[in-house]
Amino acid sequence: MAAPERKTFLLRVDPKLWVELEAWAGQELRSVNGQIEFVLREAVRKRKRTASLESNDEADSEKS
Repeated sequence: MAAPERKTFLLRVDPKLWVELEAWAGQELRSVNGQIEFVLREAVRKRKRTASLESNDEADSEKS
């Protein structure tokens, strides 16, 4: 089974931020690209969880 094709895009990053990302990626044994993807994936996961909690809170308040 072939891996799904990955989307390619250009990202302009402030040089100081790049240095920070590079250091962080090195600490976690990732490439900068891998680190950016990891951070984005975590942010999406947290956003989904927060949205889910908010919708559960709304449903609970409607029941009251």
